[in-house]
Amino acid sequence: MAGRINDDDVKAVREALPIDAVVSEYLQLRNAGGGNLKGLCPFHDEKSPSFQVSPSKGLFHCFGCQEGGDTIAFVMKIDHLTFAETVERLAAQAGITLRYEEGGYNPSTQRGERTRLVEAHKAAAEFYVQQLESPEAEIGRTFLAERGFDQAAAAHFGVGYSPAGWDHLTRHLRGKGFSDKELITSGLSQDGRRGPIDRFRGRLMWPIRDIGGEVVGFGARKLREDGTDNGPKYLNTPETPIYKKSQVLYGIDLAKKEIAKTSRAVVVEGYTDVMACHLAGVTTAVATCGTAFGGDHIKILRRLLMDNGSARVIFTFDGDAAGQKAALRAFEDDQKFAAETYIAIAPDNMDPCDLRLIKGDEAVVDLTQPRTPLFEFALRQIISRYDLETPGGRAAALDEAGPVVARIKNSASQHEVAVQLAGMLGILDTQFVVKRIGQLARWAKDRGGRGPAPSAPQSRQQGYDAGPAAPVPAGPALNLRSPVHRTERELLKLALQRPDLVSPAFDAYGADEFTAPPYAAVRQTIEEAGGAELGAHNPADYLARVRETALNDQVRAMVTELAVEAIHAKSVDEIYAGVQLVQVRLRAVDRRILEVQGSLARVGSHGDPQHLAAVQSELWVLQQYAQSLRNHGVAAL
Repeated sequence: MAGRINDDDVKAVREALPIDAVVSEYLQLRNAGGGNLKGLCPFHDEKSPSFQVSPSKGLFHCFGCQEGGDTIAFVMKIDHLTFAETVERLAAQAGITLRYEEGGYNPSTQRGERTRLVEAHKAAAEFYVQQLESPEAEIGRTFLAERGFDQAAAAHFGVGYSPAGWDHLTRHLRGKGFSDKELITSGLSQDGRRGPIDRFRGRLMWPIRDIGGEVVGFGARKLREDGTDNGPKYLNTPETPIYKKSQVLYGIDLAKKEIAKTSRAVVVEGYTDVMACHLAGVTTAVATCGTAFGGDHIKILRRLLMDNGSARVIFTFDGDAAGQKAALRAFEDDQKFAAETYIAIAPDNMDPCDLRLIKGDEAVVDLTQPRTPLFEFALRQIISRYDLETPGGRAAALDEAGPVVARIKNSASQHEVAVQLAGMLGILDTQFVVKRIGQLARWAKDRGGRGPAPSAPQSRQQGYDAGPAAPVPAGPALNLRSPVHRTERELLKLALQRPDLVSPAFDAYGADEFTAPPYAAVRQTIEEAGGAELGAHNPADYLARVRETALNDQVRAMVTELAVEAIHAKSVDEIYAGVQLVQVRLRAVDRRILEVQGSLARVGSHGDPQHLAAVQSELWVLQQYAQSLRNHGVAAL
């Protein structure tokens, strides 16, 4: 093969750049013990880190999706590069000059497409920076100065200027060996009547870099209102092989280390807002590039924030209708974050750039301190459309806001927000609102997150839809490393494979005692098929009946899986079965105790005496039952 990279040079590249240093450019790593590091895998979605890096071995491996390899393999996978492109990029970072064997290699013509497009963007960025010093660019320098950005600020962010002529950049890049095809593909040029012409002309230019720091596109700001530029106010690079606007965040290359260090990210709306924040000391600021904040942007931030409990994401939006709409769109994806999300709106609806110019750096820093949770802002925007002075208005507001709260995955958070919603609406019966939202949440789970109309009939326990096409309730992924899920799974396997060992006690268990929704669905199916007691007396037809009763194919598949999977015990007997029965029941009782204790705290000493006495009585009974289960085991069931 012509142009093969020398093997010794490839080895030198592998050894020159520690794998943990390279991976850290894309995601946050933490100590995993044994000399290894861990982080959230960039190759698949996950809530807890299963991606590990071994600096001593120069290898990475994800125990979730099974991706693994060395430094070169990591960069190839994450940046979608060929082997040669990856080695060339890493060699450039390490200052290694590569040798190419078997002759005939011309790097300027034989390198991969991505490498060539990145090189074209790098050359274009340098050209634009040089042009910002030209007499023609005075209008651009004035624009920056009027917004509080001096020459040093422009240089820090690589801001440049595209000449107003038709093909200044095109001719410049041709002179550096780039073909017309490469210029068109890159989005730097576009077809004209007599050949390629510059896409950006007479505009202020912001280079958009990927998380690795390479220029992959540009944002261009219109400067003239004299009719010479009839384009939009902001013009971005079109979609290209290296630029996908939904997958880049402006400023991420500058902000990534501080985001990982502080577990905080600030999302603003524009390039000048990012500049203003960074210059004011808020160096975790990033912005989207001509598109709404969405799922792919969340993936970028999650890898840096690592979803720890203290992580914070603060959105700054204008207070106008467009800004409010943007905030509500962001809230749609809020539950994809494990981080807490907040919204910040400046006084007089100023953006961070204007705020810094008028009130100084401290005002920008103060703006980005988390104050209003995003969910609270979203709910207030919804209920502001209703007349809360009337019962009908409060009911209608609850009907629209309730499903929003029901989407909150964490049950404790959902409960607290439901209580807050009751206060916002002025509904004194807080428990009514809490129960209503709990009902909506169950409907949403039962319908795979869609939720039926509130008037849909309930013909099964826990709001299960009676229709044959309803899917398995959605919920947290089964985690067999979780002791809770393991025990629930073992009890269901016993109920299907050895019903004689768990009957009749098992039949008194409710579906809500199983925390994993798929397991709750199986429990419901066993009950509707006649219960474990039927299996104990008629084992020959029992499994077939349970499978036939299953709500749909997904539940049926889970029944089959549990029916054939080995029970994890050396001796499958009444003692082992009793342990599983007690553990599932005890955990359910403990969960209820926590709920009642929370209710007691909310009632407080100033609540209704009768209600307070009832809650205290329930708590005492539950605590006595839990103690009896711990002391006497299966005999206490």
